[in-house]
Amino acid sequence: MSCRTVAAFLVCLVVVACRETPLSWQHGNLQVSVDDNLHVAVQSADAQSKPLTTGTAATEYLVTATDTLRDFRIDKKESVAFSDKIGAGTRWVIQGVADTTGHTIRKIVTLRVYSDFPDLMLLQAAYVNEADKPVSIRQWVNHHYTLLPVQDTVVGWSFQGESTGERRDWVLPLKPGFYQRNYMGMNNSDYGGGIPITDVWHADQGLAVGHVELAPRLVALPVSVDAAGKTTVEISKTYDQPYSLAPGDTLHTDETFVLIHHGDYYTALKQYGALLQARGLTFPEPEEGAFEASWCAWGYMREVTLDEIRGTFPKVKSLGIKWVTIDDGFQQAEGDWHVNTNKFPGGDAQMKALVDEIHAQGMKAMLWWAPLAADSSSKLMQAQPDLRLINAEGKPQQITWWDAWYLSPGYTGTLKHTKETVDLFMRQWGFDGLKMDGQHMNAVPPDYNTHLGGTEPEQAVRDLPQFFHTIWKEAKQINPHALIQNCPCGTCMSVFNMPYMNQAVASDPLNSWQVRLKGRAYKALIGKTAYFGDHVELSDGRKDFASSFGIGAVLGTKFTWPKENPAVTEDNLLTPEKEQLWKKWFMLYHRKMLSKEPYRGELYTLGYDLPETHVVQKGDTLHYAFYSDQWNGAVELRGLEDKIYTVRDYVNNVTLGEVSRASPKLAVTFTQHLLLEAYPR
Repeated sequence: MSCRTVAAFLVCLVVVACRETPLSWQHGNLQVSVDDNLHVAVQSADAQSKPLTTGTAATEYLVTATDTLRDFRIDKKESVAFSDKIGAGTRWVIQGVADTTGHTIRKIVTLRVYSDFPDLMLLQAAYVNEADKPVSIRQWVNHHYTLLPVQDTVVGWSFQGESTGERRDWVLPLKPGFYQRNYMGMNNSDYGGGIPITDVWHADQGLAVGHVELAPRLVALPVSVDAAGKTTVEISKTYDQPYSLAPGDTLHTDETFVLIHHGDYYTALKQYGALLQARGLTFPEPEEGAFEASWCAWGYMREVTLDEIRGTFPKVKSLGIKWVTIDDGFQQAEGDWHVNTNKFPGGDAQMKALVDEIHAQGMKAMLWWAPLAADSSSKLMQAQPDLRLINAEGKPQQITWWDAWYLSPGYTGTLKHTKETVDLFMRQWGFDGLKMDGQHMNAVPPDYNTHLGGTEPEQAVRDLPQFFHTIWKEAKQINPHALIQNCPCGTCMSVFNMPYMNQAVASDPLNSWQVRLKGRAYKALIGKTAYFGDHVELSDGRKDFASSFGIGAVLGTKFTWPKENPAVTEDNLLTPEKEQLWKKWFMLYHRKMLSKEPYRGELYTLGYDLPETHVVQKGDTLHYAFYSDQWNGAVELRGLEDKIYTVRDYVNNVTLGEVSRASPKLAVTFTQHLLLEAYPR
């Protein structure tokens, strides 16, 4: 071994023979070992936790047309201390060869750990064809781990970041027989993308895997549970058409990671988000206006009239709500974004007058919009059919909800149309914010539009975030304080689109549980963010303000008043009884403004700490939100300093007692929710 000093840090290079003792090292609580066949095993080094994985196995491997290459006999290893924009760390490069009938493939695995990211390791595999003929590649796999079963009511809990038309929960309990593919490409014609990380946790610890590329990748992160309760995770890419690896050529996997952690997916996503930011992905600071409560005209749905919108303003203003959103129904068609003169007989000038009226009443105006979509019968599509995204079958890609077509996100014509639309909405009409809406925004399939000039079809997948960057730049040039909301209806929002919004949203939650679990995810990934809990009418009982309030979400509603639209079948009418409840929660929201304060997601483990608990800290006061269908027993208040705290039910203005770090439990009884504040005596 030789060591020398380079640029103020020590560099040690080690090259050893293939039959030496297998590599092993520890990074925080992550224990790593590499055997002679280049199997990279991970385990928890936490002495207080149970063994997590089954140990050494073929964790990174290659599937060819004729074989699965799992064993690569090591012939080189080297390690080096280094520093880059992420920070200081250590890098291992390990090589081995698989020499089977018809194949000679060299595998080069690069492993990196950073001092600023304990418990986490980056990995990238490269496969070099050292034979004299091509090899047909079907799939590569990284981080194929099997987690040991635990004796509990469930095998474990998981975060799985896929998007499908079923709009499943992002957080799921695991049981024998479970399987979910978690493909980051298109899972339905207009559902795809997501957050490329899978996290499985038990009461004592968890393991997460994912990729750290800064743009979308067409990979899967499948999770399966066998009959014995063993859970298998991995990240893999399967080629639709076999990839031909020519002699001398190299196939690189995406750069991926494994993380060992305590707590739940909040801990894993917080580390993942910090790593993405260290690598160059930037999440914008939220605008002050993003924390203001919102009313949306969608309660009247598409048949809304101008008189209904204007007639609701007095009640909206009386509740202290600052944002008015004009929703779907104002336009001529998706793609034809000038006003429908049947509703706005005065044309575009009448829309501008409506915005002026909103401003005159001291409120702000937001406009609904489905970017990247155009009806097949729209004037836009009749005039510019070249704007369409063309799929692998040579057909326009359909958006089911509006029976519309995808636009080609990287095509110059699409970008020109999009910029002109933003200018219409914000410069000409004067809107203060945009509600970008639609599940189709989350991902696109490979684009075979011939007008792209021979660009690789999969480039559209990777470049979709730049489409939203175009919208972001155009809007901010017009109004530096513009509110840009991304509402990808029911999907797990693509993390790569998040840099180009400043208000996240629960995006059509199916229930209150989804409001809470999505908020926890956004607050972990982004850090300080404005998270809008969506219309309260989408929560349990259509009035569960507590689920948004307790996690520090922005409140919103889509009530109608003084009467419903005859075409609407939902119950959105703000009756006198409902108005009292709405007043109570909006007044409390404006007084507390917990949406601006730090969320303490590290204090409780979802799925194991019961009842479900969330904490927001404002100054020296901790705000606890407990959720359960029924609860009668003790709750533990964590995060206290060495002081005596008074505990108060601030919703009902009732003092419940005192707690301290030494005696943090309190006996309570509640149904659905209990919101408490604890402040030093």
